Amino acid sequence: MHVTVTLTPPGGSGRAYTASFLVDTGATDSMAPASELRRVGIQPIAKRSYELANGEVLECPFGLAQIEVMGEVTAGRVIFGPEGTEPILGVTALESVGITVDPAHQTLRRLPSIPLKQAAG
Repeated sequence: MHVTVTLTPPGGSGRAYTASFLVDTGATDSMAPASELRRVGIQPIAKRSYELANGEVLECPFGLAQIEVMGEVTAGRVIFGPEGTEPILGVTALESVGITVDPAHQTLRRLPSIPLKQAAG
């Protein structure tokens, strides 16, 4: 399933990257082509090891971006992917704006409210 996502640098610069992103509930972070992220002013701030679907582990740079999906806005980590990579929307961004995947109907669904529960202890 795909959804339109817009990425902008934190604080907004007027430049944005908008594309159709693959919704990947198996991915924690989101990813977009490195050249597109740099073009709009999103800069790498660190590197992290990521495991690909085929089991290969890669160290990739990531940056922080404002992420807009289905009219909701959050911020999070975006991996600087290789050129030609399909943009991926990870589960962290979805959960932070209260959107879940309905696998039975292959749709995205807004939660009526975002869970905010304190752990017992």
